[in-house]
Amino acid sequence: MFVVSVVAGGPVLVGAADAVIPRALWITLFVVFIAAVLVAGGSGRPRWARHGAFAAAVVAAWVVVVAAEHWNLLPILLVIVAAMSVHVVPPWAGFVVVGLNTVVLAVSAAWRGLDAPETALGIGFYVLIQAATLLSSLATMREQKMRRELAEAHVGLQAASVLLSESARTAERLRISRELHDLMGHQLTVLTLELEAARHRDGERAREHVERADRVARDLLGDVRATVGRLRTESSDLTKALRQVVRDLPGLEVSIEVAPEVRAGEEQVAALVRAVQEIVTNTIRHAGARELWIEVASDGDAVRLTAVDDGRGAADPVLGNGLRGLAERFEALGGEVSVDGRRGFRVTAEVPAS
Repeated sequence: MFVVSVVAGGPVLVGAADAVIPRALWITLFVVFIAAVLVAGGSGRPRWARHGAFAAAVVAAWVVVVAAEHWNLLPILLVIVAAMSVHVVPPWAGFVVVGLNTVVLAVSAAWRGLDAPETALGIGFYVLIQAATLLSSLATMREQKMRRELAEAHVGLQAASVLLSESARTAERLRISRELHDLMGHQLTVLTLELEAARHRDGERAREHVERADRVARDLLGDVRATVGRLRTESSDLTKALRQVVRDLPGLEVSIEVAPEVRAGEEQVAALVRAVQEIVTNTIRHAGARELWIEVASDGDAVRLTAVDDGRGAADPVLGNGLRGLAERFEALGGEVSVDGRRGFRVTAEVPAS
């Protein structure tokens, strides 16, 4: 928009065309228009500042167009404010701006005494361009919104799939451990008791064989119990789980690195999966980022997740419902969550290792 605006105002800026007001004042108003457009188009600024800048851009565009001795391409400035209106004000307000722009052109033409048929044709042409750019901008915004919502739904479904798979694997491990304990554990315990009784019978050689069998049976029972314990606490493949959450994610490049020494139990894995889901969703919705880096590492007796994006960040970040819920989830496990928006947006989440 900056280049188009400069091209449209170029003849007056370089002195090739005259203005009906002092040229220095006209150039000042033109600079005000450019600055107001830049401020209004900045998504990271407060709403009141963007609305005020947009109003200033509209008024400055009117004055710049009316104050030029010849329109040339200056009505393009009106097209610019119409196009950017959908990013600042509701759609109905954008159509109001288009109507007011048309009135300004008509009044300016009448004041100049321009040929009515030719002027009407020119004004109609600019009305059509304004309406077309406004509708095009609306369609683009709606498409972007739908793509964001689709990406958020995709992340949510992937996270739910990971947690469902983890739950199914946990249930299967518990089922196997119960069967091992109920069947083999019981049988080996009976065998140990029988051998213990046989050990007290007569016969030295029989006693030696019985004692060796007793040791083997006890060792086997210990192995079974150890296996049952491992089945109950076996760690999931955390790297695979987290990468599945962000797999085939449109519009955002996500890099996930998990240190090989990280060990996480079922509750920790669920918390980390939910953390990645919330962080990715938050990045898509608010950050305007292209890349997101997530790292999971061990930090003493804790597992630390660090996520940082290349988006616009926030000088004084305020936690929304999602991040507050995430913090509560980690605090319930004895951990904590912190954020920093000074360079991109950084989220650090820690939870005690399993």
